[in-house]
Amino acid sequence: MENVIVIEHLCKRFGSNIVLDEFSLTVGKEENVVVMGKSGAGKSVLIKCIIGLLKPDSGKLLVFDQNIPELDHEELDRVRARVGFLFQSNALYDSMTVRKNLEFPLRRHWIRITQKEVDDMVTEVLENVGLAETVDKLPEELSGGMRKRIALARTLILKPEIILYDEPTTGLDPVTGREISQLIVEMQKKYHTASIIISHDMHCVKLTADKVSLLMGGRCYAEGTYTQLEQSTDPKIKQFFE
Repeated sequence: MENVIVIEHLCKRFGSNIVLDEFSLTVGKEENVVVMGKSGAGKSVLIKCIIGLLKPDSGKLLVFDQNIPELDHEELDRVRARVGFLFQSNALYDSMTVRKNLEFPLRRHWIRITQKEVDDMVTEVLENVGLAETVDKLPEELSGGMRKRIALARTLILKPEIILYDEPTTGLDPVTGREISQLIVEMQKKYHTASIIISHDMHCVKLTADKVSLLMGGRCYAEGTYTQLEQSTDPKIKQFFE
């Protein structure tokens, strides 16, 4: 399998606090990888390193064979245009309609397309997340699950090859959380994306993960399918599945 993300021996510290310590991970093309770990384990730091918001102290971090820590601003922007990010908070603009929220990334990246093409892209992604009727609504008029779907639609509108999900089901009721998890898998198949999913929600992990990486002590403590880790007799792994 072709790898779109390769992380080897990644280290990141803040003063005397070692957050990532020789962490390694690969993500294959069209593969969903869930990174699990306790609060403060370094999952968000890992995501920020991948998109170039934080610079690791050492190690290799390749995205599409580009060494992220060594890229200049322009090169980094080109990589980021191929990577979608779904924020835990959704990060929708409250003063903008759904349509304007979805158009925003197209404007930001100065994509030269006609208004008709923009309208078609907005319609397509809204239909894919099942919310075509919300196009002229404001975020405050939508439920939490609907806002999460709109945030995913905004991520998908640039047709990214990789999507990074930060706790995609946090704050949602179990039924809506399951619907979002199923939608992640549907969009993976439709758009042929690879993903890193940060999650504490074991139902989400089970539904979405092709592979699970357990981040503990700054390292990849264990890696395998959901079933493989669930059947582990290691107490440190079992605590996540009890």
